[in-house]
Amino acid sequence: MKLGLHYWNYSTPADPAAIAPTLAQAAASAEQAGVASFTVMDHFFQMDAVFAADEPMLEAYTTLAYVAAKTQRMTLGVLVTGVMYRYPGLLAKTVTTLDVLSGGRARLGIGASWYEREQLGLGVPVVPVAERFERLEETLRICLQMWSADDGPFNGKHYQLAETINSPQPLSRPHPPIMIGGGGEKKTLLLVARYADACNLFGRAGIDDVARKLDVLRGHCAAEGRDYDTIEKTVVAAQAPLDDTDAFLAEVSAYAALGVSEVQVTPDRHPVEFAQRLGDEVLPRLADIG
Repeated sequence: MKLGLHYWNYSTPADPAAIAPTLAQAAASAEQAGVASFTVMDHFFQMDAVFAADEPMLEAYTTLAYVAAKTQRMTLGVLVTGVMYRYPGLLAKTVTTLDVLSGGRARLGIGASWYEREQLGLGVPVVPVAERFERLEETLRICLQMWSADDGPFNGKHYQLAETINSPQPLSRPHPPIMIGGGGEKKTLLLVARYADACNLFGRAGIDDVARKLDVLRGHCAAEGRDYDTIEKTVVAAQAPLDDTDAFLAEVSAYAALGVSEVQVTPDRHPVEFAQRLGDEVLPRLADIG
């Protein structure tokens, strides 16, 4: 079982001048401890369901580029890129750049986006949910085309690209892994079956909910002619790993029994302390699971 660190809060410590060194130290400590992946959110306002919207927030891909320079082994990705925030061709180029500069460690995490407050606040078009999913599918197709030998045009309902030149190509082969986030059973998991190398589900609804989502994904794979076992299953854990490590490991064991191979955890205290304690208290015991 792999462990991912999902870095979502830039408010600790409070001094903005401490954000960069704290981020660097937390990422380095996580990698030294054996954390497999490092992810950040794709938000421009903090989520107002959690903290105040004006809490500190950094742009995701700039942040990952900084982390790439401070680390050597961890997979780097956004959990998850909002489809409305970047033109698809530019997104493919951005992820390619991260992959090349990190030595082949990028992962494209992507979803349909949802946070209307920041979209309205910053002038990002707000479109109906159905259109967001249409755009998500076209974005996936464009990225895959740009990560192939086909540099010709793309003509979709929402996006038209005259040329899909992408030089240099990513170092990852055949391309940076695609992770689609979300548990929507009719659309999101269908897109996973069609296009993704990994899915990402939320554990807060419980083990039974994760099991049901994976059963739905299995059905979509059967209908699409996709081998279900080729898709990596990942989950954002509900249980805090340091508050009750035994309970966390029990949750992880239940995920492993479902075929989940990576769980992401979120810092709930100073991020450097959190990363260091993961290495001391959690990862040695996690090695026996999965």
